[in-house]
Amino acid sequence: MALKPSTKRRKAKWRSECPLNASVEMLGDRWSLLIIRDMMLRDFRTYKEFLENYEGIATNILADRLRKLVAYGIITAEADPSDGRKLIYSLTKKGIDLAPVLTEMVLWAAAHEETGNQALVQLMRQDKEKVIGEVRKRWADQHSLQT
Repeated sequence: MALKPSTKRRKAKWRSECPLNASVEMLGDRWSLLIIRDMMLRDFRTYKEFLENYEGIATNILADRLRKLVAYGIITAEADPSDGRKLIYSLTKKGIDLAPVLTEMVLWAAAHEETGNQALVQLMRQDKEKVIGEVRKRWADQHSLQT
C-alpha cells in the first residue's frame, strides 16, 4: 500500500523566520560556542582535543554538538588520513564568519563580569580587527593545505 503525501503543512526549519532565532537555534548553547572557540583560537580539530578541554564536556553532549554543527554547515568532519576511524573537524566559511560574533561576546562578558584570559581580552580591546584577521588567516592557511 503506497503512502499518500501528507496534507499537513510542513514544519518550518526554524521556529520563526527571525534571523536571531535561527542563530540561537544553531548556536544557542554554550557547548557549541565553546567548540567553535576552541577551533578558532586553539586549533582543536579532533574529538579527543574537545573532550580533554578544561570545561569538561560529556561525551554524549560533545558527539551531539559536533553532529549538529556539521548538519548546520558550521564545521565539516572528514576521515583522518592517518587513521580512518578518527574524524578531523574543520570550520567552514560559515563557521569562520562567526569570529567577529565571538569576539564581541568575549568583549561584552569581559566588560560586565570578572573573567580570565585577560591577555586575549586586552588584544581584542586594542585591535579586534587584527585579532579577527589573524583567526581568519590561520583558517585560510589551514583550509588551503586541505584542498
